Amino acid sequence: MSLKGKTLFITGASRGIGLAIALRAARDGANIAIAAKTETPHPKLEGTIYTAAEQIEKAGGRALPLVVDVRDEDAVKAGIDKAAETFGGIDIVVNNASAVSRTPVAETDMKRYDLMQGINTRGTFMVSKYAIPYLAKASNPHILMNSPPLDFQEKWFSGTTGYSIAKYGMSLVVLGLAGELRGRIAVNALWPRVTIATAAIRNLLGGDRVMRMSRTPEIMADAAHAVFLKPASSFTGHFLIDDSFLAGEGVTDFEKYRAMPGEPLAGTFFVPDGEPLPPPGVSVTGKRWD
Repeated sequence: MSLKGKTLFITGASRGIGLAIALRAARDGANIAIAAKTETPHPKLEGTIYTAAEQIEKAGGRALPLVVDVRDEDAVKAGIDKAAETFGGIDIVVNNASAVSRTPVAETDMKRYDLMQGINTRGTFMVSKYAIPYLAKASNPHILMNSPPLDFQEKWFSGTTGYSIAKYGMSLVVLGLAGELRGRIAVNALWPRVTIATAAIRNLLGGDRVMRMSRTPEIMADAAHAVFLKPASSFTGHFLIDDSFLAGEGVTDFEKYRAMPGEPLAGTFFVPDGEPLPPPGVSVTGKRWD
């Protein structure tokens, strides 16, 4: 039960959840194509595609840093082709790259709206489109989106309409592709129940306070790893919540994922009310940082 020798193409893998998924696969001896824009250090964000590559190789994997803006069709196609050429194919695609701007309609700049649509929905659609021919040749191919269950309630859109449309757009790609590719390529979505301690959370949703009430990206990485080991022919079309899915896979210790032991956990947005329920022993404050 390993990803040794498998090739993963991960968007937004220079930091955060994308990098955590890459490092978990690297510990198995996987090949990782790091598809991200950050080629030079950013003043507010840690990590570049090159620092990520160093970490992946130290963890036991092989890394291919690729400068890819998922809005650029030529760059996406060239990056996917390069990854397949370098590693002899592609087994897994992770659509993790996202842009966030949680603002009301009247306060949303249209350039920011277009950025979210271009990266979140269109980028996911396009990366998946150009990866399909390679995935079709793999023995157990998976596409995984970092996107939420489709729970269309007013509260998930009010005040954040532009972002919500773009993020749910990623999940709509899951819904459609799962049907198109059923029995051949698995297509699933994974979403956290609790805020994840990433730069996006620190910069956009409340700084260090929310970071202390978050889980580490490793919970998403462990859940993604478990998804990739599932049979692609049958495990598809699922909208998974990280801790509930891991509990179903036999995980009982969720304390290890706390960013700060003893702090209450802050629930994230887009998690449907009541289902799936948190695993036994997991308590969430109920506060959603929206």
